[in-house]
Amino acid sequence: MTAAPQPLTTHSLLLALLITFIWGVNFVVIKWSVGETSPLLVAALRFAVAAFPAVFFIPKPAIPARLLWGYGLAVGVMQFGLLYLAIQLGMSAGMGSLLMQTQAFFTALLAARLFGEKIMPWQAWGMGVAFMGMAVIGAFAGQDVPFFPLLVTLVAALGWSISNLLVRAAGNVNVFSLVIWSALIPPIPLTIMAGFTRGWGSVAHTLTHEGWPFWAAIVFMGLFNTVLGFGIWSSLIQKHGAARVAPLSLLVPVFGMLSSAIIFHETFPAGKVIGALLVSVGIVLHVFGGRWWRKH
Repeated sequence: MTAAPQPLTTHSLLLALLITFIWGVNFVVIKWSVGETSPLLVAALRFAVAAFPAVFFIPKPAIPARLLWGYGLAVGVMQFGLLYLAIQLGMSAGMGSLLMQTQAFFTALLAARLFGEKIMPWQAWGMGVAFMGMAVIGAFAGQDVPFFPLLVTLVAALGWSISNLLVRAAGNVNVFSLVIWSALIPPIPLTIMAGFTRGWGSVAHTLTHEGWPFWAAIVFMGLFNTVLGFGIWSSLIQKHGAARVAPLSLLVPVFGMLSSAIIFHETFPAGKVIGALLVSVGIVLHVFGGRWWRKH
């Protein structure tokens, strides 16, 4: 029997804030790490570090192989492989952290199509407002948010939503175990794609000539962002319930945009600000709108 969710304590809230901070700053780390290096290789190294040596100490999740492989490819190749590519192509760290949150909309749409879940009115309004914001960003932000990287980022968010549905299909799976074992899957296809797109000489040069700052970034992304982040986050959801913990992830783009402004001096022209506000309002309406809707 599953224990009833406990109220969110100050200690747990601080842990959740720490993880959202790490996840937000991670977009800045991605931006820095993919400077002149293949973004696909950087993503491959991130997941290799996440898998080893943890895979030797964490039991394999009790799910069908197709779900494990599907999750690994959706998260590693589609979500993060494309996100790293989009950031190298010109997507800013701050806007990338915000646009990735559109996974909530894609998840709702796919769940409605595949599982017959009903899209509630406030969710539909939230999607409409957020996509209006993305249209504003695309139309008025100009070269600051190039169209192709924006499109690649949205496909990466779609990969995130697919992984969400695979977790649902897996049932009562240990998410921490799933994250560790699925991290074994992305490095090989990502490295192969990096070799074909950048050349194997470039791959070898990265592996043998990059200095300690680059490898420190890989360790941060693999251990702190993936292993520690997902481990603590999963334990908080199990202890306090998804309804209390999951909405705190909306702080990720806040930390992402602030850190990008501080580190990379990212600017926010009017079109970008208006679009970002609309996307943020849409996400909040999608997540919290049910409470207001039911009262009225």
